[in-house]
Amino acid sequence: MSLDSVTRSVDEAVSGFFEPIAKWLGEVVFYAVPIGGTDLPLIVAWLVVAGLVFTGWFGFIQFRKFRLAVDVVRGKYDEKGSAGEVNHFQALTAAVSGTVGLGNIAGVAVAVSIGGPGATFWMVLCGLLGMATKFVEVTLGVKYREVHADGTVSGGPMHYLPKGLAERFGKNGKALGKVLAVLASFMILFFGLFGGNLFQVNQSYAQLVSVTGGEDGALGSSAGALFFGILIAALVGIVLLGGIRSIANVTSRLVPAMAGIYIAACLVVILVNVTAVPDAVATIVEGAFNPEGVAGGVLGALIIGFKRAAFSNEAGLGSAPIAHSAVKTKHPASEGLVALLEPFIDTVVICTMTALTIVIANPASWAEARAGEDIGGVTITSDAFETVLPWFPYILTVAVLLFAVSTVLTWGYYGLKSWTYLFGRSRTSELTFKILYTMFAVAGSLLTLQTLIDLADAVLFTLAVVNIIGLYLLAPVVKRELNAFLQYVQNRKAGEPSESGKDREQEKNIV
Repeated sequence: MSLDSVTRSVDEAVSGFFEPIAKWLGEVVFYAVPIGGTDLPLIVAWLVVAGLVFTGWFGFIQFRKFRLAVDVVRGKYDEKGSAGEVNHFQALTAAVSGTVGLGNIAGVAVAVSIGGPGATFWMVLCGLLGMATKFVEVTLGVKYREVHADGTVSGGPMHYLPKGLAERFGKNGKALGKVLAVLASFMILFFGLFGGNLFQVNQSYAQLVSVTGGEDGALGSSAGALFFGILIAALVGIVLLGGIRSIANVTSRLVPAMAGIYIAACLVVILVNVTAVPDAVATIVEGAFNPEGVAGGVLGALIIGFKRAAFSNEAGLGSAPIAHSAVKTKHPASEGLVALLEPFIDTVVICTMTALTIVIANPASWAEARAGEDIGGVTITSDAFETVLPWFPYILTVAVLLFAVSTVLTWGYYGLKSWTYLFGRSRTSELTFKILYTMFAVAGSLLTLQTLIDLADAVLFTLAVVNIIGLYLLAPVVKRELNAFLQYVQNRKAGEPSESGKDREQEKNIV
């Protein structure tokens, strides 16, 4: 029996078993209500409302403290002897690598095809709101993290939900928190294996095949797929064995490099068509409030933009705090401020650059997609670049591979922390997960498993419901941490010693 027939049989068997489950959970999690001629997924509304609430609660912190956030990333307020494994910049790049991916390339193209150019405006607005949510969840992630005896750190919703709820609400909060922690760990682990790993490898392999001669090319065979899968698995396995320090060392170089390549290409297209920029911006703004050919009009464009942004930056889902929790700091809110830069980079900058490039280049495939033809998002984005850079599909392939590898690495770390929460931190337990995770990377080049990927999406967004309820309940804790850090900053500027009690609090969390 050939490898192709085996993988086809596995795909069919898995899809047949999980399809009813995926369909049911997808209908529940992504349940949409009709509004003004279009459908609004309630989970998107849930994420956007959280952004609005936290933006108001913390007084538009994403705008008022943006410069302070940049200063923290630069290391201006670092303290010697802080517990943690990586610096602020490394923690940020590790987390960004988990969100910046194929969605920024393909997803944005789909958004401006369905929702028109105006979807870009609403995408940016949603990204700005998500900055406040990200600040809250990451501050809690650092506040309630565990610093182990060997200096490694564990954090995320599986830690701040039980600890924070127990601290605020006593025994009842502790019992509820433990249940939520187990659920959160399972959801992150499941998505990590299928969405953060298998899907990324699968899509990057598909892009690589498309530029190397298709199915008749060097990598189009099942043997080529297996070779690609093993290569990616080996790279990921080597880095994953080194833990967050190793991952952060890679992502701190990889993320700026891949973002730089991608943004530079966008700027080339924009500069070549610089005279078209004012009209493109006007089209985006006008399309946000007076869209043509978009189902549901303004609401349709708004919903598509919000949906793309919410799915892109993962603000409120509880995943990013896992990476940020490893930061070296005595002030949880310092990393919360760093984290609010994440949706800005992911959605406001990279997603906007993609949308602007497509609108300015106006490739034929985009017009066809807007007319209702089924054209892949990567194809539209690639065609937009190709109008100026005929060879760019090859560069785009490199960017897709870099985005995919960095995402697989970061979700490997997220999955590991969830795994060890559920099954313990022994060396055997950790090694078991790392072997399992690398095997899934190999499977990603051979198997589609679309049903499981759809199920993983639904599972992860189920976590958003639980996580954001916890964020609301623990927001007063975040307010105290923010005030403490701002006082520390004020003391540093005045040249006075810090009066913070964070050293003692960090000591309590050492296990």
